Amino acid sequence: MAALRFFFGTMGSGKSTQALQIHHNLTGRGLACMLVTQLDRQDGVVSSRLGVSAEALILDETVDVFRLVNSRHHQGEGLNAVICDEAQFYEPHQIDQLARLVDELDIDVYAFGLLTSFQGLLFQGTKRLLELADVRQEIQVEARCWCGERATHNARLVNGRQVYDGELKVVGDTTSGGDDGPPRVTYDLRCRLHWLAGKEDARQDSLFMDQDDVDAATSGQIDLTVSR
Repeated sequence: MAALRFFFGTMGSGKSTQALQIHHNLTGRGLACMLVTQLDRQDGVVSSRLGVSAEALILDETVDVFRLVNSRHHQGEGLNAVICDEAQFYEPHQIDQLARLVDELDIDVYAFGLLTSFQGLLFQGTKRLLELADVRQEIQVEARCWCGERATHNARLVNGRQVYDGELKVVGDTTSGGDDGPPRVTYDLRCRLHWLAGKEDARQDSLFMDQDDVDAATSGQIDLTVSR
C-alpha cells in the first residue's frame, strides 16, 4: 500500500540530497516519479548543497496538487511516486491533497522539509504533515551549531545579525548586500542555547533603539507630540 512519508531535519541535514537519492533509486528501477518543490535555491530544479540536482516542477500556493498529479497519473502508465522537497512551504490544503494522492490513487508520497521557521515555530505545511503523515522520520545526519553542539534551530541573519521578524518565505543569499545595496539575507544553524541567545540580543538591540528615540525626542531631534 502507498504511504505519505514525511522526513524532516534542520538546514544542512541532507533533506534535498535524500529526496534526490530516492528519486534516482525509484526511476532507476523503472518507476514513474514526479519531483516537485517550492522556493528552491535554483528555479526549476531540486538542488543539494553537495552539488547534485534534478529537474523539478515548481509549485506555488495556488496549485491544486491533487488535480495536477491526477492529470499526469492518467497519462501513459501512471505515476508510482511523488517526491516533494521544501514541503514546509506548502499550504495546509496542499498537504491534504498529498494525502488524497495516497488514499485515492495509491501513489507513494515522500515529503521533505524543515520543522520550524527562523522564528522557532512550526511551518503550517509541516504542522499539517505531522498531523497526517503515515510515517514521520527525522533525518539522522546531525548538523552542528557553531559551538559544536547539535543544531536544532534555523536562524535568519540580515547582514550577519540574527532576526526574528519578517516575511516567512525568504530564500537566503538572494541579495549581494553591502553598504549601498539591499540587506543580505542568510541562514545559519543554532543549538537551542545560541538560538535563544540571539533572540535576547535582538531584544536588547530593540531596547537600545527605543532608548535612542526617547533621547532624540528629549533633545528636540524628533517630534513625539500628538496633533489635536
